[in-house]
Amino acid sequence: MSAAHEAGPALYHALAGWWPLMSSPADYEEEAGLFGGILAERVPDRRSLLELGSGGGNNASHMKVAFERVTLVDVAPGMVEVSRALNPECEHHVGDMRSVRLGEMFDCVFIHDAICYMTTVEDLRRAVETAWVHCRPGGVALFVPDYVAETFRPDTSSGGHDGEDRALRYLAWSWDPDPADTTFLVDYAYLLRDPEGGTRVVHDRHEEGLFPQAAWEATLREIGFTPEVVRVDHSEVDYPLLAFVGRRPA
Repeated sequence: MSAAHEAGPALYHALAGWWPLMSSPADYEEEAGLFGGILAERVPDRRSLLELGSGGGNNASHMKVAFERVTLVDVAPGMVEVSRALNPECEHHVGDMRSVRLGEMFDCVFIHDAICYMTTVEDLRRAVETAWVHCRPGGVALFVPDYVAETFRPDTSSGGHDGEDRALRYLAWSWDPDPADTTFLVDYAYLLRDPEGGTRVVHDRHEEGLFPQAAWEATLREIGFTPEVVRVDHSEVDYPLLAFVGRRPA
């Protein structure tokens, strides 16, 4: 039994090469369509997309067809390499969504569940500011956290996939040891089967942010966005999944 790497969750660092067996691009088809639809309704003339916290590029593999130019940024170099293999036509950068500055603007900025790794209101504010800096006037930024404080509940899930010569299965357990703070925990147990048939177990703890809906809306307003809350109806989510749209005034 091994634990997370000091630089962050093992899944995104030491185990980044296993990501396609943890979560395949096909798993993202429905949600990428939903998020792409939200952007399309609000920016019909969209041509460029920036995704912050793009991970292994699964969302981008579906969303990129609607844009002339897609730029992907993630803090974990290993995940960026996974995404490069999946999305070779997209521009990639290694960078932290709280501080990265690319020196250009986009019609749409998108942050999916990587926003959950903002564990303080200040972290969240900095990520939203990065989205603002890269969003053109009249454009929109879309943020999709797994939960807000009002919708969180403890949960367990499992999954994984077989590859050509190795396989992964996981159990994820979400729980909140202190409802008074702005974080919750997700403990993962991975079973990793190598090409020789050997199997090892890795425990990986992820600390994630949890903020009230009002804090989200207030943060978007503070940075300058006009906020909009959108309920996303996803077939695999049985609680209210809220997306936050920020429009940058023209």
